[in-house]
Amino acid sequence: MANVKSPSPKSSSAKSSSAKSSSAKSSPVKSALRGGPPGQSRNVALAWVAGVVVLAVVIAFVAVYLTKGSPKPATHSSAAPSDIVQAATHVPPATLAAVALGTGTSAPRPIKGAPLLTQGGVPQVVYVGAEYCPYCAAQRWALVVALSRFGAFSNLGVTESATNDTPPAIQTFSFYGSHYSSPYLAFTPIENQSNQPLPSGTAYTPLQPVTPLEQRLVQTYDTSTYTGLPASQDGAIPFVDFANRYLTAGASYPATTLSGVTRANIAGSLADPSSPIAQQVDGAANLITAAICEVTGNQPASVCATPSITKAEGALGTTTGNGGASSAPPTGASAPGGGPSAPAGPSTLPGSGG
Repeated sequence: MANVKSPSPKSSSAKSSSAKSSSAKSSPVKSALRGGPPGQSRNVALAWVAGVVVLAVVIAFVAVYLTKGSPKPATHSSAAPSDIVQAATHVPPATLAAVALGTGTSAPRPIKGAPLLTQGGVPQVVYVGAEYCPYCAAQRWALVVALSRFGAFSNLGVTESATNDTPPAIQTFSFYGSHYSSPYLAFTPIENQSNQPLPSGTAYTPLQPVTPLEQRLVQTYDTSTYTGLPASQDGAIPFVDFANRYLTAGASYPATTLSGVTRANIAGSLADPSSPIAQQVDGAANLITAAICEVTGNQPASVCATPSITKAEGALGTTTGNGGASSAPPTGASAPGGGPSAPAGPSTLPGSGG
């Protein structure tokens, strides 16, 4: 008969040690908290750090998601830098002559049978717009270039159109608080609203109320009968009345030309006739200049008798359409229809027929 040997104490001791080791491994967190083996403590610490990192990444993604679609508000208007004003108000005559009608521009349209609009015994040019409006932003560049050939601006501001409009954040001038002097004409600009949204998000803060004169002009002439645009765009801004002889409704060139371009680069491009910006801004300015010459009796001759302006006068009223328009803000600066800015939308000016 074979002898069955009893397990040696050494073997039993080994099993017991193994069991203790297994028990220690089954509770790594408890082991780490109690000062378990160094390797286990390090692994648990790394796990906690990884968890914190993952949580931080998740929070960052959530923050980006929540803010997506809420662009930074447009910058407030401020005094225009002297170099920007100088570049826009002193475009070389040779450049303007070389550009002539430019490319992609629309000419002012004639108003027939209306009494001459005057102020102080000279023809009056009236502008109605708003700082949030991207098409007003584009039109101001052409207006500043053109009007500077007949007089002088002071206290011009700089601003940008609303960041949530299309196209967004067009760098430009502001006529709010500015002054204009000329022996040939009077210029009356109205910036009805700023580019800063109200807390409600349904309108922009008011700047200048539309006076009864501007209200009457918009209701009468900023309509499909005179603009040649669809009735849905009645009351669109920017609106410019050139002494009740010509008008523009909307921008005279595509506002997208200035998309993403800094104010300094726009101003710097105006003197280069080969620049796409000069082709449109200066080209539109020449057509506006021609309309003003028509109401000033072609004065001054140093401007109005030049070949490029004579050619532009022949083009007045021969083009249709515009570079885009925003729905007009009503008196008192309530919300334009459908939100803070509705490009090419219907007018909400009271009684405008939109």
